[in-house]
Amino acid sequence: MGKTSSRDRLSNEINAGSMADIAFLLLIFFLVTTTIAEDKGVLVKLPIWSSEPPPTQKMNTRNVYSVLVNAQNQLLVRGTQMRIDDLKDNTKLFISNPRKEADKAEKPTKAIVSLKNDRGTKYDTYLTVYNELKAAYNELRNEEALKKYGKEFEFLDREKQRAIRAAIPLVISEAEPTNFGEEG
Repeated sequence: MGKTSSRDRLSNEINAGSMADIAFLLLIFFLVTTTIAEDKGVLVKLPIWSSEPPPTQKMNTRNVYSVLVNAQNQLLVRGTQMRIDDLKDNTKLFISNPRKEADKAEKPTKAIVSLKNDRGTKYDTYLTVYNELKAAYNELRNEEALKKYGKEFEFLDREKQRAIRAAIPLVISEAEPTNFGEEG
């Protein structure tokens, strides 16, 4: 047998004993420093769940602003076709009714915006329509705040904001989406 040299006894392996520790520390570092983006949807206050059907209320159709969105993403507002770009201004006119017209809401506290869409409506269109309706309320509240208090709505204190919200309550009623031809 031959003599073994010191070269033959050395191993060509790398000591990986601390690799698991380093990987674990890096994992913890990235978990702590990474922010997780949360998906945000439409914030809506839902009614309390009840197994009983809601009481039937007789509504004055004058105060209801019905907005229907079909599967082709077209709007039908109070029986008339409308472009989404005109929705906000038209909604503001309906709610505020500055000329006291008989076909618009009696006053902002009685105005109800009814939104109904088809199941085939694109989500982007639904959000755009919803945002336009909400923007109409926001602009009306801002105009009222400027008229009453000389400040924009967002810069008012809570008590004054509450008074403006009471004068112009946000009432958007959403009906269950339907399939085309389901309504009779």
